[in-house]
Amino acid sequence: MKPARVKSAWTRRIPAAVAVLGLVMVFVLAACVLWPLPQGLTSRSTGSGVQLLDRHGQLLRSTRAEDGSRQQWTPLDQMDPDVIAAFLAVEDHRFYQHLGVDLRSAGRALRENWRGGKVVSGASTITMQLARIYFGTPRSWTGKAVQVLQAFRLEAHLSKQTILEQYLNRVPLGQGTVGVPAAADLYFGRAPSELSIGQAALLAGLARSPSSNNPMISLARAKQRRAIGLRRLEVTRFATHADVIRAEEEPVLVTRNGAPFLAPHFTSHLLAWEEANQSLATGNRRTSIDLGLQSEIESEVRQTVEQLKDEGGRQAAAVVLSNATGEILAWVGSPDFWADTSGQVDMVVSPRQPGSALKPFVYGLAFDRGFTAASVLPDIAQTYATSAGPYRPRNYDRRFHGPVRAREALASSYNIPAVELTDRLSAAALLRTLHDAGFESLRHSPAYYGLGLALGNGDVTLLELANGYRALANGGTWSPYTWRYLGNSHGAATGSTRRVMTERSAALVLDILEDPVARIPGFGLLTPFDFPFPVAAKTGTSRHFTDNWAVGTTGNFTVAVWVGDFSGRPMNRVSGVTGAGPLLHRAIMLTAQRYLPGALPTPEAAGAVPATICLLSGLRAGPRCPHTVEWFAPGTVPEHECDWHRAGGVVLPAMYGEWSQQASLAALTYATDHSPESPGVEPFRIVSPVSGDRYQVPPGVEPRYATIALRTAGGAGLGKVRWLVNGKPTSNLRWMLVAGRHAFIAERSSGERDSVVINVSGE
Repeated sequence: MKPARVKSAWTRRIPAAVAVLGLVMVFVLAACVLWPLPQGLTSRSTGSGVQLLDRHGQLLRSTRAEDGSRQQWTPLDQMDPDVIAAFLAVEDHRFYQHLGVDLRSAGRALRENWRGGKVVSGASTITMQLARIYFGTPRSWTGKAVQVLQAFRLEAHLSKQTILEQYLNRVPLGQGTVGVPAAADLYFGRAPSELSIGQAALLAGLARSPSSNNPMISLARAKQRRAIGLRRLEVTRFATHADVIRAEEEPVLVTRNGAPFLAPHFTSHLLAWEEANQSLATGNRRTSIDLGLQSEIESEVRQTVEQLKDEGGRQAAAVVLSNATGEILAWVGSPDFWADTSGQVDMVVSPRQPGSALKPFVYGLAFDRGFTAASVLPDIAQTYATSAGPYRPRNYDRRFHGPVRAREALASSYNIPAVELTDRLSAAALLRTLHDAGFESLRHSPAYYGLGLALGNGDVTLLELANGYRALANGGTWSPYTWRYLGNSHGAATGSTRRVMTERSAALVLDILEDPVARIPGFGLLTPFDFPFPVAAKTGTSRHFTDNWAVGTTGNFTVAVWVGDFSGRPMNRVSGVTGAGPLLHRAIMLTAQRYLPGALPTPEAAGAVPATICLLSGLRAGPRCPHTVEWFAPGTVPEHECDWHRAGGVVLPAMYGEWSQQASLAALTYATDHSPESPGVEPFRIVSPVSGDRYQVPPGVEPRYATIALRTAGGAGLGKVRWLVNGKPTSNLRWMLVAGRHAFIAERSSGERDSVVINVSGE
């Protein structure tokens, strides 16, 4: 009986304990709610705004005018009634009926969150949102509970009108703006008392996700948010159907006048990123942008579009990076930021297919795996069995080129050898290399891309491409880019670094991309990639001529450009050479006027060794072989002498008997044209410079970088070419520009000889 009496006693005490606990909780909650608000909490000061400066201290953009007029506090009775109606309709249409928490909406949100296992619907009232702004409560279950408590506290101490005024002047609305007055001025150039219904609906729609939905980041998403706001206004009867129809015809964004708004895509992206990461700082901040260079490249982008618009090239973009620091020196996302339909589309960070621009990373991986620049690859009709079915890659010129050395295959951008390498190395290995090179946009599996990854069938951004090539120029080591001005620092931006490929492989890739002779079979003698200083350049063209890419890296900076149409409509056979190439050339020359190009890493400095090889077989050159000098990693120099060239002509190995008739003919034609016994070879001639050329010494460029290449082509002789400039011999194959008239002679010991005369004007 004793245990039963004890149990009965505890049973009688439970209700009392619960009652006491309940009273304590009520007392604590009441004390929290009635606790006075911090002094100055409702002060009308909005703090300092954001002033974005270029690297030289020039103002690019601010979130308020220097006198603070844009963010001056606007009382509730001076705001347009449409603004108040829009925020009430979108954010909290029962604002005047609840005491800080809308129990009906909270019940619905609790049910959705319970089912989802996380906070998917906050049911936040305007009072709750103001509490989060005031007290910085986190977005979590506990944070939501604290937010509810603080909302009750605000309602106990402030009037509804004060809460609404505080909220409308403090709510973040994108691009560093705080409050309706700042956002109204930024997006529409108007005061809060002058906004239309459509403009009010747009601002109200931005409150949920201002960093990604504002019209300076995405015109389409901003228009969708405005449509949501207009529908809510109509449903809550704050606006008529006719009002909504008229508002939908208004422009989403109005051309900005007044305060500076320069480098618009760059500053918009910077502010959106920092808002999304909750790292937006106030006050003056110096960015990495060079405003002078930015303005000049913007002009070149507009000129390119004007030249190509009849061919379908209606848009263009460009980005320039400092190799040493990763600083972004210029960022042009479109020709006209204020264009009604697509100006806010930013092609610097919008993923598209890069075509052949990814091939250097295929070859860098191959060189790390034992291939050499002299490795002979089959450019023949190939069929690969893949999970998606048979895959038959084709070259840009729809031809097969027979046996080609890796140097020529990369420089001439042949597709089939790149796919062959990827098949041998695996698409998974290539994808890992590209991830190491910073191509985070490639989010699918290796099986998704397949062997076509070598030809750029995955979407990447222009900024990723530029920073990937910057890694090549930095000895194969990737590091993050930065938009912060690092002053005179020669170190990279803070952040992790990783190796993409060995220093030797990176130097060899750059040497090939700079090689104008190896480029001739694929692109001919005249391209936009002949510079007066060393530049490793590559183009890319996606399927159906939809996207043109070109990227060039020097020792000190990297430039990447894109040309196409935001809609994805193909251009009229505009390739990377004819479309993006000229823009790249002009952008690099403009950058070189401000920043020394510098010398690219060389294979020799990276530890490679030279050897004389046969032009056709890639083996050690024999007495009958057309030959060249190639670079090799120690231990990879070919041991065997070429046996393809014999007294009776060219004899290809048995493996080539399996080629198609077209491929065999191409291979034999190539071999015959390059054989010293061929009677039909082209005459020996100077191809750079060309007689009659007129050059100008580029202003602001260090003399050792203001050079032109000395190149010859054709001829049957095998001897080394000897150059004379104005009668004096030179062993340097890049001649430094000097004002005046100059005569060039190229000759071989076999007697072949050619001469040209050029003129060079001063700065």
